[in-house]
Amino acid sequence: MQITNTILMVRPATFRSNEETAVNNYYQKSDVTLSETALLQKAQEEFDAFVGKLRAQGVEVVVVDAVAADDTPDAHFPNNWISFHANGTVALYPMFAVNRRRERREAILDLLEEKGFDIENVVDYSSAEDENLFLEGTGSILLDRVNKKAYCALSPRADEELFIEFCEDFEYTPVIFTANQTVNGARMAIYHTNVMMALGENFAVICLDSIDDKKERKNVISHLKEDGKEIVAITEEQVTHFAGNMLQVRGANDQAYMVMSSDAYSSLTPTQLQSIEKHGPIIHSDLNWIETCGGGSARCMMAEVFLPKA
Repeated sequence: MQITNTILMVRPATFRSNEETAVNNYYQKSDVTLSETALLQKAQEEFDAFVGKLRAQGVEVVVVDAVAADDTPDAHFPNNWISFHANGTVALYPMFAVNRRRERREAILDLLEEKGFDIENVVDYSSAEDENLFLEGTGSILLDRVNKKAYCALSPRADEELFIEFCEDFEYTPVIFTANQTVNGARMAIYHTNVMMALGENFAVICLDSIDDKKERKNVISHLKEDGKEIVAITEEQVTHFAGNMLQVRGANDQAYMVMSSDAYSSLTPTQLQSIEKHGPIIHSDLNWIETCGGGSARCMMAEVFLPKA
């Protein structure tokens, strides 16, 4: 299956603009005047409302509380450190920011097993941190689970050799490219692939303009078309509103939904919305503070659980 009914989400216990990730996440804003206590309350309110909207449509959301003592300001973005696979395998990933490495918690795996999910094997790439090599989960890697292809935009948080190792281990064909954004007049690598691209069952939302190399762009388009994906192109401006940071999930009665933030939704044109809604209704939620301080959005907050039930 390409999409799942079960999502793992981590409720923030500390929240601020993470000083360690700001060096290459140009979507973060640190000039926020609210206190950390007030910011945390805003983030928790957005998180709870988002979870409520997903559950209202029949999406199974497993919520785990972050640990305040761990001081993990990005804990609500769990898809970067873990991924779950239909063969019972769990992958753990090496994280760029030192304070994000504390997000990896064995207790979360124990909780999923308590809920009846079967974990057969854990593949742990986190030792690559010792060599300053990083690959941040399904932030860095977009998986076409049906056609066994993995898309990756290389960046300081997505090492090419590590990505190829992942593809060999999980038997995916690698599709490698670089996606850029303009920062102070210079073209800089977008930190995560899932900021500029989203894969649904039968379509892909992607900012083709961010792939400056024409051969790489042509190759990505070729793979998507080969697998029958309708391409919904978005602009670089829309990427800054997190219009690429979406995830298709399954709700009640097997209904597919595309999930995004309200800012992403508002940035899309009627034609783009129509193209997406052909594949199912849209769920959107206000994530303003999480986007502003965290530099990530709806997709980053959802770790898809494909594990079999024991």
